[in-house]
Amino acid sequence: MARARLKEYYETVIKPALKAEFHYGNDMQVPRLEKIVLNMGVGKATQDSKKIASAVGEMTQITGQKAVVTRSRTSIAQFKLRKGMAIGAKVTLRRDRMYEFLDRLVTIALPRVRDFRGVKGNAFDGRGNYAMGLKEQLVFPEIDYDKVDEIRGMDIVFVTTARSDKEAKALLRGFNMPFID
Repeated sequence: MARARLKEYYETVIKPALKAEFHYGNDMQVPRLEKIVLNMGVGKATQDSKKIASAVGEMTQITGQKAVVTRSRTSIAQFKLRKGMAIGAKVTLRRDRMYEFLDRLVTIALPRVRDFRGVKGNAFDGRGNYAMGLKEQLVFPEIDYDKVDEIRGMDIVFVTTARSDKEAKALLRGFNMPFID
């Protein structure tokens, strides 16, 4: 696998800039992207098990890595949900695949979102992790519009080694994440 373009960019441009901005004494103190977790909840999967299979297939197409089926932990009678039922799909991306996905997300997928002005800059958790949601999976070019049975949204969580939201925001901004402040 070829070295990811954004990984090279992080090492040569972003890392020195963050080191200078936050006055780190050591390269290991500089925040880095640890993993990206994609999650797609499929609520209608309780009635139709084919929905889970299509969600797993779409997540696999988008990320290039096999998606894992998530199962319910508890039973909820109002939702007709029993413990152990398939309710979604998730993928955890690390290393080169993570950087390639981030590159495709920022340069291709986000600009394809209708009426896109940027992502919210206040969705940090206080420990340097950022979460965002997409309303439809069709913004990714890997998904064929004609083969989609249902439009589903997904959550994308960026897990960083940053200690604060300010450091994490500077890191993601270095990767050209289009924040609106």
